[in-house]
Amino acid sequence: MAKNKKIKILTLSDHPLFSTGVAIQTKMFVESLLETGKFEFVSLAGAQKHRDMSPIKTEQYGDDWKIFPIEGYGNAETVRSIMRTERPDVMWIMTDPRYWTWLWQIEDEIRNQIPICYYHVWDNEPAPHYNKVFYDSNDLVVSISKLTEKVVNEVGTTAKHIRIPHTVDQTIFKILPEEEVKKFKKEHFGDDKFLFFWNNRNAPRKNATTILWWFKEFLQEVGEEKAALLMHTDPEDPLGTDLEENLRTLELNNGQVMLSPLKYASDRMALLYNCVDCTINISDAEGFGLSTLESLACGTPILVNKTGGLKEQITDGENEFGVGIEPSTRTIIGSQRVPYIYQDRVSKEDFVQGLKKIYSMTNEERKVLGQLGHNHVIKNYNLNDYSKSWQKAITSLHKTAGSWKSRKHQNWEIIEL
Repeated sequence: MAKNKKIKILTLSDHPLFSTGVAIQTKMFVESLLETGKFEFVSLAGAQKHRDMSPIKTEQYGDDWKIFPIEGYGNAETVRSIMRTERPDVMWIMTDPRYWTWLWQIEDEIRNQIPICYYHVWDNEPAPHYNKVFYDSNDLVVSISKLTEKVVNEVGTTAKHIRIPHTVDQTIFKILPEEEVKKFKKEHFGDDKFLFFWNNRNAPRKNATTILWWFKEFLQEVGEEKAALLMHTDPEDPLGTDLEENLRTLELNNGQVMLSPLKYASDRMALLYNCVDCTINISDAEGFGLSTLESLACGTPILVNKTGGLKEQITDGENEFGVGIEPSTRTIIGSQRVPYIYQDRVSKEDFVQGLKKIYSMTNEERKVLGQLGHNHVIKNYNLNDYSKSWQKAITSLHKTAGSWKSRKHQNWEIIEL
């Protein structure tokens, strides 16, 4: 590599300028490395219906970050074409393995030229031994959480394996001045109700419908005028449920539950996290759970199912930063592509009791929990460590594995017959 030549990274993931968890973490990865001045990026931006397929450059980074919208997550011909024209040094991919089977089928072509780094998302146990062939198709596997790291270690892989947890931008998601928060809450929600917050995609595993029906029972106990639920989601998501019909049926459409379908900038989301009293996530499975990490960064306690990455967010081993609910049932489900995996579900009784526990705390008790949670994020999921870890991982990968003429990879073996 020529002296001072930037390492060019090809990323494949959700569109990094959109708002999914994968997209946000891709953007954090790209921007944190661009800030060093030692890297440049080409991004194949998928998982969205694009109105315009024209290549994109950001004003801030110009030629150092070129974004190409694609359908789905791409295909073999797209990858072959972009490798010929852009000649990246490293390929970086993210999301769960089901989306990359087509890519790993041509890994011999790719890895003859450049190494593959896989940022691995996995929700639950048992250890997915059926993924071993996928793990072995990479040069570096990076796990997003302690649970992901655990199952990859149990499966084993010929690839190098490390863990780099998710992060949030603590210059945005932080504890805001009390007067600013009070003013925002009074203007938008009034200051007389206890506010629960749910910020997720309206997808089946996120349990939006369940939350609505169980929240109704909670309100019947504490009084409908005492608390409200804000749901930041698309009520018409084609993969989700008709939330508005549920609200009509439950008679929760008079301020008890508020739907917030608009896309907000990060600073606006930070204000929402600051002004609510608790953020909820009781998904059946959750690779990490970005909304609860953002909530803790803003000093707001969480109520979560102890599954996936949520287990390491809710506690540091000594303190809980809200209410963690142990799954009441763990069924093993499966499909042709994922033969077995646990599905964790909480009970109605435990969920309603969790709501009541948070609701019954004093403002000072919740503030203490929120501060502890904020400290937990700063210590274990801060952007500075995230950036340094990725810079070290990619630099080391490129140095040891090489690319193109300097590539050090043997994809064959001699077998004595």
